[in-house]
Amino acid sequence: MNFNIKNISIMKLKIVGLLLFCVSILNSCYSFTGSSLKDEKTIQINEFPNNAALVNPTLSQQFSTDIQNRFLQRTTLKGTKENPDILVEGEITDYSITPTTISSNTQTTSTGGVVQESQNKLTITVKVHYENKLHPDLSFDRTYSDEAVFNNSLSQSAIETSQVRIVNERIINKIFNDIVANW
Repeated sequence: MNFNIKNISIMKLKIVGLLLFCVSILNSCYSFTGSSLKDEKTIQINEFPNNAALVNPTLSQQFSTDIQNRFLQRTTLKGTKENPDILVEGEITDYSITPTTISSNTQTTSTGGVVQESQNKLTITVKVHYENKLHPDLSFDRTYSDEAVFNNSLSQSAIETSQVRIVNERIINKIFNDIVANW
């Protein structure tokens, strides 16, 4: 009986050793960072003015701060105001809240009738200019847009604190991935 237990533990050690060897080989062959930023050291992210027809007074500052934080916290790039390797700038071109009927909830009234709750959709669109001075072929001008659907019973302040944050996060993820990720 002891002989079988020793054989099993030796076999397990061999398998674990083989797995560790394979992982170390794979790690040396591929970088898991996936970053396309190799030589770039500095970044300048200018404020994104809100040029939308409907103006949220805090949107420009919130978006600009969030995108700057994303790049400075998740990359090794240093912020600068003079001669950056990377320049990111743009503008908020659309901020709209429109009624929608997508996935509306229903409620039954005390008389047996059905009332359909209305929902709204928040859409934010941002135009981005990305300039890579070390690798100009990677530079681009793109428009990013995203939306969030919410119950129309939310107050304006609740929309601005929760829904705007959700949409901003999604747009910033897209921008960040297009600039940094090399999939």
